[in-house]
Amino acid sequence: MLEHMKKQCTTGYVNFTFRIPRDRADEIQKMLVSLGAEDVKDSIAWEEVFPEFNPSVALRGARKREGLTQIELANLIGIKQIHISKMENNKRSIGKEMAKQFANVLHIDYRVFLKE
Repeated sequence: MLEHMKKQCTTGYVNFTFRIPRDRADEIQKMLVSLGAEDVKDSIAWEEVFPEFNPSVALRGARKREGLTQIELANLIGIKQIHISKMENNKRSIGKEMAKQFANVLHIDYRVFLKE
């Protein structure tokens, strides 16, 4: 059986946003590319690719990736299983503090469990 990935594909990269002089933009872009930077202006926002994605999907997916049942996750967090079920079925929201607890147990950024 294949091992689940726990690291994002972009590990080792960081995004920057700068305001630079227009007349030096090409020069700076070439320099950054020579240093290993990637041009991502043609990237598609994840919201466009996964319009149905929501915190309940993230919770279920992260839990399954870690190989946990709802009961096991509930025990690790210290809540009842019914609350996990309601969150996974989008019948109960996931607050910031709960998101941070899930993030700690499920090895994922807490922000994926929050609605924007």
